[in-house]
Amino acid sequence: MARAVEEHWPGDLSGLVVTRYGHGAPTSRIKVIEAGHPVPDAAGLAAAKQIKDSVSDLGPDDLVLCLISGGGSALLALPAPGILLEDKQAIGNVLLKSGASIHEINCVRKHLSAIKGGRLALATAPARVVTLIISDVPGNDPSVIASGPSVPDPTTTADALAVLKKNRIAVSSAVNEFLHGPEAETPKPGAACFEKNEVHVIATSQDALAAAADVARKHGVNPVILGYAVEGEARDVALVQAEIARQIADRGEPARSPCLLLSGGETTVTVRGAGRGGRNTEFLLALAIALEGNPDVHAIACDTDGIDGTENNAGALIAPDTLARARALGLDAATELAANNAFSFFEALDDLVMTGPTLTNVSDFRAVLHHRVR
Repeated sequence: MARAVEEHWPGDLSGLVVTRYGHGAPTSRIKVIEAGHPVPDAAGLAAAKQIKDSVSDLGPDDLVLCLISGGGSALLALPAPGILLEDKQAIGNVLLKSGASIHEINCVRKHLSAIKGGRLALATAPARVVTLIISDVPGNDPSVIASGPSVPDPTTTADALAVLKKNRIAVSSAVNEFLHGPEAETPKPGAACFEKNEVHVIATSQDALAAAADVARKHGVNPVILGYAVEGEARDVALVQAEIARQIADRGEPARSPCLLLSGGETTVTVRGAGRGGRNTEFLLALAIALEGNPDVHAIACDTDGIDGTENNAGALIAPDTLARARALGLDAATELAANNAFSFFEALDDLVMTGPTLTNVSDFRAVLHHRVR
């Protein structure tokens, strides 16, 4: 995004962006800092402080472009006064493993931050702010994407406390005290700091699915977009899509074979085992088990930024012989799924998808192909 702005901006320009380690792009006028994701680190904290400081003395004639995409919640890490980075790291780690939705996770993040939840816009006022967003969250709500640093926050501290209570997350006394105080509340819709600002969502999961559907049609395959905002446990979503694949075979619904089921959004994984994996590999492992070696179905699932969870793969793929090949290697798919060890399962089969950083992020991409071969 920073590189594109540099290529198309005609006048004076300076700035700073923060992205994940290894995901930077060459720029000349905008400084790029790389930091930790999904767990925030000191580099992200330093970058967030620089960004906030750089806009703190602007006037009403200044223009600020906020380039927002998924991952910003962890990368733009500036804890609220009295809260340690270690507090945010610990809470974030537990939330990410709890099965909480991205809306719930970012609600908590916003109320523990000195820059997210609209606080960057508050620091930028009275300058004009134009926010350009690439969405990686179901529903494309600007206040959720990267925890909405430059847009109004409709959630409250009571909401954040409810998420912590629901997921039984213990917090430090400093965090508890802050969340029960007035400073934890974020700028709300209608606040003066947002009066002159604009927000534009410029790319979404639906765009990726529509492009894939066009490719399918060109190859004589019937595309069915199941939804760009699919949520829920990855293994539960897999069960639903396996059943739809069977419906295609048995009834020709919702489309006749060859048919490509497409879906986006962001599933969750409640981590109970000690294995390695991400939500896309977990989805695929559960899908392979549910399909039981169906000879007509292949599937791929990837995170569009090129990283599924905390590993170095974008996702993986399955074929009719996935379970048979696994058994030949002494792997039991159900055991690996119970251990949340989908990465290791597909690594052993050499079925991981490795793209490297894609430099964009429109959430997850899933494609399930039913093509009758007999």
